[in-house]
Amino acid sequence: MPNDLLNALGIRYQAFEHPPLNDSQAAERLGVKRPGQRIKNLFLRDNYGRRHVLLLVPASKKVDLKALSAASGLSRLGFASAERLQKYLGVKPGAVSLLALINDSERQVMLWIDQALWQGGDFQCHPLVSTRTWVLAKSDVERFCAHLGVVPAIIEVPGGD
Repeated sequence: MPNDLLNALGIRYQAFEHPPLNDSQAAERLGVKRPGQRIKNLFLRDNYGRRHVLLLVPASKKVDLKALSAASGLSRLGFASAERLQKYLGVKPGAVSLLALINDSERQVMLWIDQALWQGGDFQCHPLVSTRTWVLAKSDVERFCAHLGVVPAIIEVPGGD
């Protein structure tokens, strides 16, 4: 569980329980209030299924995957299947967040964070389930990633319509 690792690293977080939030807009629809930034977590794969990316953007941002593919040099980025999500991050759809990187022991998933999100406040993260949210300070996100050996790429994610 990620709470054991966060506790071992001295990372404090605010914990919230709520009904299942299976997409980034569900909290808004249900009126769930928590501090920090709501985040859209997209698990992507390249056209060949060889490269995988966990992309974090503000919940309200529309992402232009074609432009992102061109900017990143990866062939036709698209959404990965639920089976790939389980295989690489060990979670079900709706429960993905940067905390799922704890399950990527072979470090096969790249972490990309939108620059606007990185410049904002605390991060809302699902702790491997969609019925809880933990709010972490950006400095704690950095500590978590460093411990895992994950270097997030802070990028300008192209928006779409």
